[in-house]
Amino acid sequence: MFFDVSISRRSRFRPAGAAALALGLAAVTGCSSDSGAGDDTVKVGLVASLSGTYKPVGTDLRAGFELYLNTHGNKLGGRKVELIVADEGDGPPTAVPAATKLVKKDKVDALTGLVGGGSVNAVLPLVNQAKIPFLGSNGRPPIKDLEYVWTTSFLSDEPGKAIAPYVKEKVDGPVYAIGPDYQGGYDELRGFTDEFKRVGGELANPDGKTTWTPFPKTTNFMPYFAEIAKTDAKAVYCFYAGKAAIDFAKQYAQSDVADLPLYTAFVTEGSVLQAQGDAAKDIYSVLNYAADLDNAANRKFAADWTAKHDTQPTTYAMASYDAAAVLDQAIADAAKDGDVTPQTINKAIAGLGQIDSPRGAWEFGDKAHSPVQSWYLRQVRPDGNQLANVMVQDLATLGG
Repeated sequence: MFFDVSISRRSRFRPAGAAALALGLAAVTGCSSDSGAGDDTVKVGLVASLSGTYKPVGTDLRAGFELYLNTHGNKLGGRKVELIVADEGDGPPTAVPAATKLVKKDKVDALTGLVGGGSVNAVLPLVNQAKIPFLGSNGRPPIKDLEYVWTTSFLSDEPGKAIAPYVKEKVDGPVYAIGPDYQGGYDELRGFTDEFKRVGGELANPDGKTTWTPFPKTTNFMPYFAEIAKTDAKAVYCFYAGKAAIDFAKQYAQSDVADLPLYTAFVTEGSVLQAQGDAAKDIYSVLNYAADLDNAANRKFAADWTAKHDTQPTTYAMASYDAAAVLDQAIADAAKDGDVTPQTINKAIAGLGQIDSPRGAWEFGDKAHSPVQSWYLRQVRPDGNQLANVMVQDLATLGG
């Protein structure tokens, strides 16, 4: 399922075959990084949560990037790749030293990954000082200085913004908003509540504001569900991921509000769905990807993914796979124009046209260096012998 991106400043669309041909013919010149990895090798640093609450997310970020390398001869732009992976943990206290080592000691040519918005903000000074491209592959907060900052995923307020009009149309009454008390939660829930109010919706929260649950220590959501039951809520909207998503979904199904429709961002995405089991049935979610999208790029991506994993591909894996695809094209372009350095890679990223992606074609926008892309409504339904996030309909095209 593709969509047209009406941005005129760049018009080069590269079909998969043409891109592969261009990469194959790309001249191999010396990489100017002083990494010591060899003139024909590009170093890429990937920081992701490989421990802590968001380990399932970080694991998929790593696996998505590695899948692209494995299916492209371990090369990007015709060059051998040295991928160095570091653990983001639960946020800035571990993300910053991990990224610092990659940039200052390992001297990577590009940085990718980062699960948390707080981690992104904390690492940005390092990126700007070193003048290397950061290609984020998960949700990102708004950023002022974008010269070296890109994301192949989305801005963190977009999921909620995309689904809010649909929820207003389908729910006859107020909606209760709840989320984790940290930067990503603030961004995700703000997107929903601001747009929901703009289209005439009313929050069921007693003070008219989102209820925040302490992060990452909240594991018992039952007291919160008891409070929701005291309101006149006709539905609930939330954002949780990783282990918190498992706890939330399982407990929701056993709570006094289990009969209220649950609309979410990320709660059922990835390996958490298997852990949630029947508790996840019928939950609605909004995302920029669904594993059953019918386009050639997704058929290949999904087939390659399922050949290595026993789960459906996720938006996390897809966005990291696309980060590798962006670097593939950008490094090839930089090589054609001269030396491959962090600065020339960054310049080449700015000049890319549309990306042929499993989510559908997308392109970086000018204002936020984020994808202009479609958002989809999914629902957890049986798919053969397993539950899956089944695509229901398009919701909106956002980004830029």
